[in-house]
Amino acid sequence: MAILPILEIPDPILREISVPVAPDDADLPRLIADMFDTMYDAPGIGLAAIQIGVAKRLMVIDLQEEEGEDEKPVRRPRVFINPVLSEPSEELSAYNEGCLSIPEYYAEVTRPASVRAQWTDETGAAHDERLDGMLATCVQHEMDHLEGVLFTDHLSKLKRDMAMKKVLKSQRLRR
Repeated sequence: MAILPILEIPDPILREISVPVAPDDADLPRLIADMFDTMYDAPGIGLAAIQIGVAKRLMVIDLQEEEGEDEKPVRRPRVFINPVLSEPSEELSAYNEGCLSIPEYYAEVTRPASVRAQWTDETGAAHDERLDGMLATCVQHEMDHLEGVLFTDHLSKLKRDMAMKKVLKSQRLRR
């Protein structure tokens, strides 16, 4: 498969609203494999298709949580096709979020602690689950991408401006 370039702010494509994935999308298996390769290489725990310039309602997530005494990350890749979120909890949770499209910048974002998620996976199976913890946070973060929203949009203007300056400086240094 392929490791694809990840779009970074201020790329305007990141602000596009993604369209539903067609049931007969023949490119989907390769796109999913490329997204996982790209996400793992970055490294990250979630990636929305729009972050690689594909405006489809598709995201991949693998929290790569450590288990056991050897504390090696265990891969549990999950594919979310045409996800829909509803029933956010009243309870909130704050996480120090980062984003592959906003490299080297992290900030605390408060989101609902749990949400109901409905989606189809890569096999065509339908899912309807209540998600909580880090998975709920990650799904909400990636869902924002599908709506053209970045995690920095949840921050104050001052913190958004700081993020932009830091990323632009980093981009200049990489050139």
